[in-house]
Formats: sequence, structure tokens, C-alpha cells
Amino acid sequence: MTKNFVQELQWRGMVHDVMPGAEEHLMEEMRAAYVGIDPTADSLHIGHLVGVMMLKHFQLAGHKPYALVGGATGMIGDPSGKSAERNLLDEKTLRHNEDALKGQLSRFLDFESGEENAAVLVNNYDWMKNFSFLEFIRDVGKHITVNYMMAKDSVKKRLSSDAKEGMSFTEFTYQLVQGYDFLYLYQNHNCSLQMGGSDQWGNITTGTELIRRIGGGKGFALTCPLITKADGTKFGKTEGGNIWLDAERTSPYKFYQYWLNTSDEDAEKYIKIFTFLSKDEIENLVAEHKEAPHMRALQKKLAEEVTVMVHSQEDLDNAIKASNILFGKSTSEDLKQLNEKTFMDVFEGVPQATIDREELKSGLDMIGALAAKTNFLGSNGEARRELKQNSISVNKEKVKEDYLITDSDLINNKFVLLQRGKKNYFVLVVE
Repeated sequence: MTKNFVQELQWRGMVHDVMPGAEEHLMEEMRAAYVGIDPTADSLHIGHLVGVMMLKHFQLAGHKPYALVGGATGMIGDPSGKSAERNLLDEKTLRHNEDALKGQLSRFLDFESGEENAAVLVNNYDWMKNFSFLEFIRDVGKHITVNYMMAKDSVKKRLSSDAKEGMSFTEFTYQLVQGYDFLYLYQNHNCSLQMGGSDQWGNITTGTELIRRIGGGKGFALTCPLITKADGTKFGKTEGGNIWLDAERTSPYKFYQYWLNTSDEDAEKYIKIFTFLSKDEIENLVAEHKEAPHMRALQKKLAEEVTVMVHSQEDLDNAIKASNILFGKSTSEDLKQLNEKTFMDVFEGVPQATIDREELKSGLDMIGALAAKTNFLGSNGEARRELKQNSISVNKEKVKEDYLITDSDLINNKFVLLQRGKKNYFVLVVE
């Protein structure tokens, strides 16, 4: 028996609009639905996660999810929510991106089990590449009026007097191409539901219109709210750019930190959307958090669940270890286990100085390391004073004035971490 998919999304705050009749349609038997994913990069970022979570809930409810990589639409660019045209990609790049995205999606969706509701990855470039322009305007274009297309919000915004640039014909026709995808999947894969962000409603309903007019059938639409942050800044972005799912682009440490630093208000909302915890588990966590907000129970659980889901338990353990390094609860062994990217992420913004590898051959004395060669401390005198007071550490271990820094102190064969007291860090980069 299929579970009630729409109800599951509703209590999680993941429904913005749903077409009448969709819930009943999904309760009748196993159905197929799809979400479109833009392949302009070879990794998903956390902005994509909502759509992926919708597909996963769909599969858990007993239905069949389709992830559509928009190879053809990626060549055009979706005008929804954008104020400028986007760069177009060649086929080789698109194929590379498609393979990479499938690898990431398979962490969430079951593609391989052979079950009836196993997920399927499709690329609209495969059915659009041999479709001639004349065929398209004859077979698809004539079924939708310009008046209908002009009424869409995504078009209205770009044609309003506030818009800096107009809208190209290419972008104007985007909704027809996306609408045709829905028709194609309806006719060839019996796919009767398209899901996406609330800014996609116009494009999705163009698809349901084509299914009605050309396919003589009924398609359904379901959108989720666009994820926002309580402080008005953009979800999924930091000063350094997107938070990616690829560990090479965003280290698991930075990924974990992003969720850990969520505000109380956002954490309560995100834990429903980005985890598979049950309603009872979440209600208990929210109550526990309200009792002692300073313990950040919600943020910790959210960060743990999402990091394990996207990366692994081992990555989570390492991210927690790395997080503890700044708060003094760690050893030189913990430091030496950090890879270079994580080390740089943990000590981002910490002052540093470069010293020559030759200096370590005979051992670098502490006065040189603290003052003469690095200016970490203001003078040799200050360095001596701090050493006498036992407030200086090398790689988290207290040292005296007679300590010499050598190759054996190197983290990743490149770094030495100096520290005065609990909070003052300095990185020696050895080249």
C-alpha cells in the first residue's frame, strides 16, 4: 500500500502549491513523478537538495522517481527567477556533468535494486537533439497561445518596465521545451506528476496543458516553497559561494559547519525538510531545544543527519574532530589527521607566515618562530615572557623556550600551528 506522499510533505512544510486531485491520484496506485535538475555544474549544491528530498520521499511512499537532467534546457537557460541570460554548455561538458550528478543522486535514490519503483535518470537532450525547429513549432508550439505564455510570472517579470534587459526568444520558449519534457515523460514513461520549486509553477503547468491538449490526459503539479533564511540572506550561499555536495568543492567540515551555524528559527524548519527523522523525533528535539537553546540540540542533529546523508559517518566524525580543534579539546594527533583542505578551512582567516624548509633542518627556535621570523608576537621579549608563563603551544602541545620546531612537527608536510593562550592562533606555512 502506498503511503500518503502529499501529507508527508505537508507536515514537513514542503508544499507550496499542489494541483487539485493530485493527492487522490497518488493514493490510487504506484505513480511516476520527476524533478528537473540543471546540469550546469558537475555537482549538486544544497539548493538542489529540496528537489532530491522530494524524490526520495516519493520513492519511500512506494512511487517511482525520475531525475531529469536538463541537458537541452541547460543549453538554453531557465528565465525563472533570473535577470540575465546564462552561459550555454557543449555536449561533452553536459555528459560529464550528468555522470557526476547521477553518482551524487545515487546516495539518495535507489537506482540499482531492480524494484518496480527504482529511480531512473533521464536527460532531455536525448529526445530534443533530433527534434527539428520546424517539427517543434508545428507539433508543440501551435498548441499553446502567446497570450498563455505571456501570462506566466517568469515572463511578466522580465518584460516589466523594471527589467534591465528584455527577454530573448530563446528564453521565452523555455517553458515550451520544459512543458514538452513533461509531455514526453507522460507519453513514454507514464509520468503524471512534475515537482519543483514554487518559481517553476508556470513552467510545470505549461506541461500539464500540453498533456491535456496533445496527450489527451491529465498531468499534475506540486511545488515546494523556495528555501529562505530568517535573516533574509540567501540559503545555501556563503561569502565563498555555493555550498556544494562534492567534497572537493566544499569540504565535509565546511558543509557540517554551514548547518551547525543555522539560526534557531531556520533549524526548526530545515530539520523537517532536510532529514528523514519522524514527526515524533522532530517534536521531541524541538521541545528539548526550547528547554536549553544554548545547547543547540536542533542544529547539532541537523548538521549530523545531513552530513552523514551527503558524505558519510566517517566524514561527520572528522568534521566534529576538526570543529573541536578551535575550541581546545584536541591533540596534535587530531591535527595531524586533517587533510590540507580541511586544515585550511578550519584556520581560514588565521594569520600566517611562510618559512623556508631549510630552517627546519637544524630546528627552528621558539623565539624565531614566535617573533623574529614571523611577527606572531610583537618582540623577542614578549615571546620569552609568554614562554615563561607556559602559554605557548606548538600543534596543541605546550612548549618551553628550549623547544625546536623540526620536520616531525609538520602537519600534512606543510603546516605548523602555533598558539598563544586559548584563542590566538598562527599558522606557519613551510615551503
